[in-house]
Amino acid sequence: MEFSEVVRRRRMVRDYDPDRPVPADVRERLLAHALRAPSAGFSQGWAFLVLETPEERERFWTATTDSAVTHPPSPDPWLVRMRRAPLLIVPMSDKSAYLDRYAEPDKGWTDRDEARWPVPYWDVDAGMAALLMLLTAVDDGLGACFFGIPPERLDAFRAAFGVPEGFRPVGCVSVGYPGSDDRRSPSLRRGRRPVEEVVHRGSW
Repeated sequence: MEFSEVVRRRRMVRDYDPDRPVPADVRERLLAHALRAPSAGFSQGWAFLVLETPEERERFWTATTDSAVTHPPSPDPWLVRMRRAPLLIVPMSDKSAYLDRYAEPDKGWTDRDEARWPVPYWDVDAGMAALLMLLTAVDDGLGACFFGIPPERLDAFRAAFGVPEGFRPVGCVSVGYPGSDDRRSPSLRRGRRPVEEVVHRGSW
């Protein structure tokens, strides 16, 4: 598939065929491509938690959602569909890797002052790695969705998987073959903003 076609087709898929697992070679390609993302100072301060067994995925959903919505009488339709994803990958950022890297002799910020950073590049870089996974899924004929973990659930998430305190999940990527109940987001009715509205050439 041409790259422009991959970009055009990329969208958030929120329902998956539970009977079609993600092939192992595709899973490894998702991760290999994520590692090609740019990172400031080549810090590579990221980690990826891969969850694909039913027990692992159930532990994720239990830790990150209100268990009350996973049972009748009124389950959350979004959650019901998302729980069918056969593969979850949680990209995480490690701020200390960046602060340490820029305290090295070739960078010279020996005080490790976080205020030197105009934005948290550790989160930005992990987000770019996640985008490469989303695009790779499309290129391989699968669907994927990037969604967040509620902040009040982070402690439960870390405890469920033994994640060290210094690693912050920037979200989660669900991957699988699109299911028959996948629905386009109603937000798309807003329409895509035109180039002339968002691009400022030379000055604002």
